[in-house]
Amino acid sequence: MNVLAPSDILWTPSRGRLEASALYAFAQRTARLHGVRPDDYAGLLDWSIREPDAFHALLWDELGIVGEKGVAAFAPGETIRQADFYPGARLNYAENLLRDADERLAVIAHRDDGTRRTITRSGLYDAVSRMAQALEAVGVREGDRVGAIVTHDIEAMTGYLATSAIGAIWSSCSPDFGPTAASDRLSQVAPKVLIAVAEYGYAGKRIDVAPAIRAVAESAGPERIVLIGEGVPEALADLGCVTLDAFLAPFTPGRIAFNRLPFKAPLAILYSSGTTGKPKCITHSGGGLLLQHMKEQKLQCDIREGERFFYFTTCGWMMWNWQVSGLALGATLVTYDGNPGYPAPARLIDLIDAEGIATFGTSAKFIDACLKAGVRPRESHDLSSLRTILSTGSPLIGPSFDYVYRDWKADVHLASISGGTDICACFLGGNPLQPVRRGELQGPMLGMDMDTLDDEGRSVSGLPGELVCRNAHLSMPVKFWGDAGGSRYRAAYFERFPGLWAHGDFAEKRPSGGYVIHGRSDTTLNPGGVRIGTAEIYRQVETVETVEEAIAVGQDIGGDQRVVLFVRLKDGRALTEELEKTIRARIRAGATPRHVPAKIVAVPAIPRTRSGKISEIAVRDTIHGRAVKNAGALANPESLDFFRNLPQLRD
Repeated sequence: MNVLAPSDILWTPSRGRLEASALYAFAQRTARLHGVRPDDYAGLLDWSIREPDAFHALLWDELGIVGEKGVAAFAPGETIRQADFYPGARLNYAENLLRDADERLAVIAHRDDGTRRTITRSGLYDAVSRMAQALEAVGVREGDRVGAIVTHDIEAMTGYLATSAIGAIWSSCSPDFGPTAASDRLSQVAPKVLIAVAEYGYAGKRIDVAPAIRAVAESAGPERIVLIGEGVPEALADLGCVTLDAFLAPFTPGRIAFNRLPFKAPLAILYSSGTTGKPKCITHSGGGLLLQHMKEQKLQCDIREGERFFYFTTCGWMMWNWQVSGLALGATLVTYDGNPGYPAPARLIDLIDAEGIATFGTSAKFIDACLKAGVRPRESHDLSSLRTILSTGSPLIGPSFDYVYRDWKADVHLASISGGTDICACFLGGNPLQPVRRGELQGPMLGMDMDTLDDEGRSVSGLPGELVCRNAHLSMPVKFWGDAGGSRYRAAYFERFPGLWAHGDFAEKRPSGGYVIHGRSDTTLNPGGVRIGTAEIYRQVETVETVEEAIAVGQDIGGDQRVVLFVRLKDGRALTEELEKTIRARIRAGATPRHVPAKIVAVPAIPRTRSGKISEIAVRDTIHGRAVKNAGALANPESLDFFRNLPQLRD
């Protein structure tokens, strides 16, 4: 077991800062119930797990939820899947985000071309009113789906909140998804309306989204396609598209009749990474996302009313949904769409001073990129407004912690947070009551009974194990869309350790109560902190005539992960530079730029199980020098010999 030295503590909250936090105030108000000091986070966490009804009853009140609470806050079930939060409640997600429609700024939206747009809370309310009317006019009703291929901008939030106001279900993709990736997702949920950008800007270039829009139109069959931008491109003229301006033109702002629904009514469909086939359609509830996000943002991240809250994300990542929920706290959202390093590596850091950002959210990859680029914000920026830095997407390694405290700001709460699309929230993260230790997430979020288990299901500390959650949590998915009977949902999380949620992460529980995430334990790839699936890569590689078969794995390197594609070529062909370009171009066009491998290596054979399935886990373990647990299940275990100590993977 690794024992942390006092020098591993990089930051400790001052007493004044600790006592000014919303979490401290909440702990004070509830002290008579849990019997611990208000600065004792471990005691507060323990109570929130042991007494779920009492904790969640007070949480609703603490967050000021607009709606009908019902009698009980928690109803246990035979399994954690059958437990119910707020079984008698009725609420509307958008109603909670759009309360207090005054002249404070709701959103400050930046693009990498320098564009800056703003909208007030009253302006956003009016925009949502018009959008909701327009959607209803074309037949969108409770339970219908609204699909989107959109940039992180004001229009995306307007569509999301209008969909929620009606009681319909939102599902969005980022416009950098290729035609296949977009249609693989949205075709499964059959949106009645598709909202999309016809093009978008990235690092000084204009990128056409028409092929993806057409692919979704043909595979999903939306009744109406609404395009954000000026005019309908000629390439889409035959689809009967309308511009957003024309779609909204008949309607004037008015009072929104928010449709209050049961707590578990679906709000949004997010997508898994498509590791073994088409992505799973993870359906999240409005009540679950609202309370889980507000809990994390107000109590764990100390995001405050009236402050500026930034997160770099796209509309295809769960952090987009997470950031939008900040409107419910009265925060002003600062957004950015485009290349985070354009036109200079410090582009996002410039926003901290320009907009007075208090909470700055980014990825571990961005922090590492700034380190490698020699960016030293404390020498070039004021950063006086900055109180909290949030990092997610991939593990934040020790040197990155050192870099932030040395070259950004010494007095800042650096909170590495970890969860996923599966819960659209966090299992582990920060809190403003405890010190920050080098390389660690501070611990579980309130109400989350986290543990790490060995292969036999025994709790372990001080070494990596499977990350599990032992109890029901607010934002467990309602279901997988199209998963009749729930068998895919059950297999995804509950079959590995019956009765527990197995998340698919390798994690280490530390003596401090903190955690270290070591990476994924399944075959999902995670380059730059963005989860992607191998099946989407294979679908594109299979279209390259020269390639007989392929296998893709993630290689851990420098605190990040890169995608490595191994290909077996036909008829003894050579892997030429031209063929590599063809493979990368095919993957980029058909999936996303994130799916493009960093390395392509030709191999004589690919390991397969006796049932004929390629074994990604065997290859992944081999290139990392780990023992292959399933070697006995392979039909050709000798094929792994080639993957050992490959010189191509040493740089």
